[in-house]
Amino acid sequence: MGAFSIAAKLDGLFRQVRAPGQAEPSYVAVAEAIRAQQGVPISHTYIWQLRTGRRDNPTIQHLTALATYFGVPVSYFLDDEQTRRVDAQLHLLRCIRDAGVTEIALRAADVSPRGRETISELIRKVWESEQPPV
Repeated sequence: MGAFSIAAKLDGLFRQVRAPGQAEPSYVAVAEAIRAQQGVPISHTYIWQLRTGRRDNPTIQHLTALATYFGVPVSYFLDDEQTRRVDAQLHLLRCIRDAGVTEIALRAADVSPRGRETISELIRKVWESEQPPV
């Protein structure tokens, strides 16, 4: 399988998309959520087969259901450039969460562009003041 196979993309979603401090969702939990919330028949075994590359030709219905579950566009599975963009966004979100700045980021989203520039400048100044002398 290539670096951007369906299996690799699905594996990445399982590893990246989850609540802070939570383990990966189980195949059973994903299948049950898709069936309950979207009405799409899918089995946990089939999801496992897709993730491990044992099956590699899913229907668009299944790809759409998986994309919806993980909160990504279905094009994530179909377009490697879209995969790169979404993966970069997921990485940024994970870094923000792991750094404990989620509250700052969420509050800054409701601030004017000029206000965000001011916040960014203040953060830069605090960061510079905390760096050891060179």
